[in-house]
Amino acid sequence: MRLRSDCAALALACLIGIASAASAAPNGELHVCADPNNLPFSNGAEAGFENKLAAMVAEALGRRLSYTWWAQRRGFIRNTLKAEKCDVVMGVPTGFDLVEATKPYYRSTYVFVSRQHDHLNLSTLLDPRLRRLVVGVHLVGDDGNNPPPAQALGQLGIVDNVRGYSIYGDYRQADPPARLIEAVESGEIDLAAAWGPLAGYFAKQSKVPLTVTPIQDGERFAPQQFQFAISMGVRKGDHAFKDQLNAFIDEHRSDIAALLRGYGVPLIDPPVTASGGHQ
Repeated sequence: MRLRSDCAALALACLIGIASAASAAPNGELHVCADPNNLPFSNGAEAGFENKLAAMVAEALGRRLSYTWWAQRRGFIRNTLKAEKCDVVMGVPTGFDLVEATKPYYRSTYVFVSRQHDHLNLSTLLDPRLRRLVVGVHLVGDDGNNPPPAQALGQLGIVDNVRGYSIYGDYRQADPPARLIEAVESGEIDLAAAWGPLAGYFAKQSKVPLTVTPIQDGERFAPQQFQFAISMGVRKGDHAFKDQLNAFIDEHRSDIAALLRGYGVPLIDPPVTASGGHQ
């Protein structure tokens, strides 16, 4: 998620909507708004997993896939989906109130990334080594609205040994958020705390073997949240299209999971409810 502001998964059932998809697409297009420079999610070469997922949806719905490209920064939804420049955004936190979100199609978590040969094996924010290791985190801006690891470390008073990397970065370079994981690879920092899909993908590309470990105790820092379900987002009130996407997700859940695993995305199960089911 370069959910730049900081957050599941979507699925579906009856291919009734998909089988009759062509009739549900007045212009015969699936128009997607996406960032052209934001792997592993999307890029202009359509090499991200959200690009691949969009292609799967377009094929199932019998539509031609097209894009409006826009950097994912503040105002992204206002300037794209709300401005009717597209039909769907492929990755938003489930429950994101600026859109009508589908069912979640995956769930992931913030993780620690370290060099394999260092054998750090950290999994908790309460590990005392976090007070001496050089730790990298993403920063969003100067308004204090930073990702959960930065907030939690600040809450613990771990500040002096923490290095911030702008999630927006230098947009002239490819995939600016990747600089955080590259800093672990180069030895500039000992450890990164980052959103799992981004960390898992760039750790997989690293020439230096990296270890990706889910952060286990994020609930201690509530209301900070370290695990998020991700959905597709359509315009408010577009219930018919949302139902089609929900049907696609239910029908293709295993294919979507295989796609995400291929990009190194750490997948986690939804929380178990008191009745024993999944949320």
